[in-house]
Amino acid sequence: MRIGIVSETWPPEINGVSLTVHGLATGLAAHGHRIDLVRPDQAQPGAPEAGIEELHTRGINVPRYPGVRAGLPAGRALRDRWGRQRPDVVYIATEGPLGWSALRVARSMGIPIATGFHTRFDHYAHHYGMAWTTPLVRMYLRRFHRRAASTLVPTEALARELETLGVDNACLLRRAVDTCMFHPDKRDLALRAQWGVTDDVPVAIYVGRMAPEKNLELAVQAFEAVRQQAPAARYVWVGGGPARAALQAAHPDFIFVGMQRGEALARHYASADLFPFPSLSETFGNVILEAMASALPVVAYDVGAAHEHLRDGVNGYCIKPGDAGAFIAATSLLAEHSGQIRRMGRTAREDVERLSPETVVREFEALLTDLTREQAHARHALPTRT
Repeated sequence: MRIGIVSETWPPEINGVSLTVHGLATGLAAHGHRIDLVRPDQAQPGAPEAGIEELHTRGINVPRYPGVRAGLPAGRALRDRWGRQRPDVVYIATEGPLGWSALRVARSMGIPIATGFHTRFDHYAHHYGMAWTTPLVRMYLRRFHRRAASTLVPTEALARELETLGVDNACLLRRAVDTCMFHPDKRDLALRAQWGVTDDVPVAIYVGRMAPEKNLELAVQAFEAVRQQAPAARYVWVGGGPARAALQAAHPDFIFVGMQRGEALARHYASADLFPFPSLSETFGNVILEAMASALPVVAYDVGAAHEHLRDGVNGYCIKPGDAGAFIAATSLLAEHSGQIRRMGRTAREDVERLSPETVVREFEALLTDLTREQAHARHALPTRT
């Protein structure tokens, strides 16, 4: 098949959406499909990849998201490109202006469409002082996704949420994790020495965007409780974002290592001991699976990946959303018992070993194939005029 993929974020940008879409695209290309990728231009574009042809469109920088660009509408360019090389199916991963124009063009050309629901923009509005826009954002998301044949979501809970939003075409496509990349064998005592700790001192790690919607103050409070039990404990922060400067100024004892990729990121996960993740704004939370694959017990609210994969008290702690006291207590309890950290970490690793990226790519491939067949059947079923 020739598969159009439209995404407003793509590596080397590091976020859950870009990495998820990149994994799906490269997986499909490895299966012999031709990928027609449409994305905004980037200041530092990545190297070309086999089986992926790219159309770069105009973009603008996203406020408070350094390094991320939103695509501007590109209807004319899309119509011209798809008119010359028509995709069999189009997957629109993001709901921005570029995604909306791709939706309109594909519908007008009769190309079957799947969309992805990756980011709860309606939740983000509250964290950026724009709560009044939440109904408008939800109305936009509803209009966007109802125009597709299928909206792909990573959890059954999110499918139910979309249904209450008025989107009744949700289809489950679970997330995977590279358990070869993220592995407890990547633990590096030399890296821990750089952090100033021996192997028996608990290290908490945060991986992701440092921004208001991530509920970072609770992460800090949980670590302060940890330090009451283990004064030598350290907190390592991986990533960047608008809140980093203030966090670093307020907590000079925290270790900020910036963006980490690939093997370096895997070493940072595996060299830590526990992963408190207090965000309530995730549609999924890929970092939870990466931490579990690295044999870290996770403390997280019962949403997204935590709801799907955490077993409370077995491979981590799954906390009722909003119960900050329970989140802090669970994090502190873990740090106090090194044996529990090791037991839960081993179980966490075992629980995600079955989540194969290849399985997810094949499920995605089957979903797209079904859409093309349904579209062809619908065309053939139309009555002919005499």
